[in-house]
Amino acid sequence: MMRVLVTGGAGYVGSHVVKLLGEEGYRVLTYDNLSTGHRWAVLYGDLVEADLADEEALEGVFRDFGPEAIIHFAASVVVPESVRDPLKYYQNNVSNSLKLLWCCVRHGVKAFVFSSSAAVYGIPDSVPISEDAPLRPINPYGWSKAMVEQALRDCSEAYGLRYVSLRYFNVAGADPEARIGQVSRNPTHLISRALKAALGRIQELEIYGVDYPTRDGTCIRDFIHVEDLARAHLLALRYLMEGGKSRVYNCGYGEGYSVREVVEAVKEVTGRSFPVRPAPRRPGDPPELVADPRRIKAELGWSPRYDDLRFIIETAWRWELNYALREA
Repeated sequence: MMRVLVTGGAGYVGSHVVKLLGEEGYRVLTYDNLSTGHRWAVLYGDLVEADLADEEALEGVFRDFGPEAIIHFAASVVVPESVRDPLKYYQNNVSNSLKLLWCCVRHGVKAFVFSSSAAVYGIPDSVPISEDAPLRPINPYGWSKAMVEQALRDCSEAYGLRYVSLRYFNVAGADPEARIGQVSRNPTHLISRALKAALGRIQELEIYGVDYPTRDGTCIRDFIHVEDLARAHLLALRYLMEGGKSRVYNCGYGEGYSVREVVEAVKEVTGRSFPVRPAPRRPGDPPELVADPRRIKAELGWSPRYDDLRFIIETAWRWELNYALREA
């Protein structure tokens, strides 16, 4: 039974990957400081509550568990916060990732799946965006991901560490059985905020920027269901364990929706109306991010199952209702 260490596996995307790993028979260990993750979200395997900055704890996990592969999620992920507090992002996302990579080198781990981001592209020259587009981040979050990707390239050359870097576009939705999903008291993701507005937990939904050079003035994003994204991680892991070389893949559907279009879809799915108010642009937000996913489909055989905006919102809504009841 293959041993996989998942850092940040109690968080939103990580917990869905842990769920799939468990269902497919992997021996999985989650390493998470629970700063934004939740113990109850880890449905399979064991959990070590520790920070990646804790080198003694990290070394102990490598020594005792003996992972054959790493799937690395643990990171700070809020773009506006990264603009306000860049050192937090360089410390948590870059410095701590280097500590993890050192452990991989010392213990001979050769397979590494990295949770990256479309934020590495910044404002692209054209959309959809291919993996060969230049990396020009416009915020510290994007730079932190690009820096780790560079470290991975160098480690691959120097130490034979093979990696897959998955550049996420906008992740949304939840486990279709509503067991796990996105949790935040003050969410920054559009669909989560809109659903909380539909529940009355947010008085009004702010649309950050209505003067972008897009079809209706609001940002356009490629929304991918978290289950499809989780499946991409397992395909990447299998690819590496079969001897695949280091690669980078976009994770998106290749279709973009504007903020206004998403808000209207949330109102239709929930059957609820809520106030919407234009607000100033947020620092670090590109006007349009849409993936070109042809490479991951061709090379890993990734075939999305849930590429429907309404279904994405429906699963997130079921989860939001389930979690709201749990909170009550």
